[in-house]
Amino acid sequence: MLEIWALEGIPEVTTGADLVTVLADASGGLLREGDILVVTSKIVSKAEGRFVPACDREDAITAETVRPVASRTYGEHTIRIVENRLGIVAAAAGVDASNTPEGTVLLLPEDPDASARSLAAGLRARLGVALGVIISDTLGRAWREGQTDSAIGAAGVLVFEDLRGSVDAQGRALSATLPCVADELASAADLVKGKAAGRPVAIVRGRGDLVGSIDLPGARSIVREAEKDMFRQGATEAYADGYAAGLAGADPR
Repeated sequence: MLEIWALEGIPEVTTGADLVTVLADASGGLLREGDILVVTSKIVSKAEGRFVPACDREDAITAETVRPVASRTYGEHTIRIVENRLGIVAAAAGVDASNTPEGTVLLLPEDPDASARSLAAGLRARLGVALGVIISDTLGRAWREGQTDSAIGAAGVLVFEDLRGSVDAQGRALSATLPCVADELASAADLVKGKAAGRPVAIVRGRGDLVGSIDLPGARSIVREAEKDMFRQGATEAYADGYAAGLAGADPR
């Protein structure tokens, strides 16, 4: 049976906070072998002091950008979809202006996988149980409205459940089935955490089969390699580049 619930009583996290102690105290001794903690990236960023002045938000987005993907202007607002330095394609490079101190915005953790490893190792040592940690953030999806939470950091937990080589209920071979269980758990956990409820951490129980070595591949392994990415630009941007290449007599591919 799968159980997911949010941890209550987590205080406002500030720069330098010891998240291992914060999470261990909030769990009240309830964590068991094989549990998975899904931790909102915002409290990790806050503990790591990833604040920048709000007047520099656009500069912060630019600084975090390694590749523009698409942009659209609606009235006075321009939305930039970019690949950030973590390899994640996101609006505004993941720079967050909500629930931050007045006059500041928040960057994503410097290295979410390293942050997850630190939390998982610290909690395992403190509590004496093997558990996994997923660090989540809200992302949009191509071709679909709305957003869901996804894994941007992970430690001690499988991020994929590789079903390739097994068979379905009718005995047919599965050749390409590779569920990203880290994203599925991050999204499910957000159902109980909520965006404005002050509950940034959830416990997932019932998938201990996914928990393993602290050095399992992290969430960075979820990011698709450039040579496998068939959708590296927005439609308008791809058309413009192809049109320009055609005018120049170049091969638009």
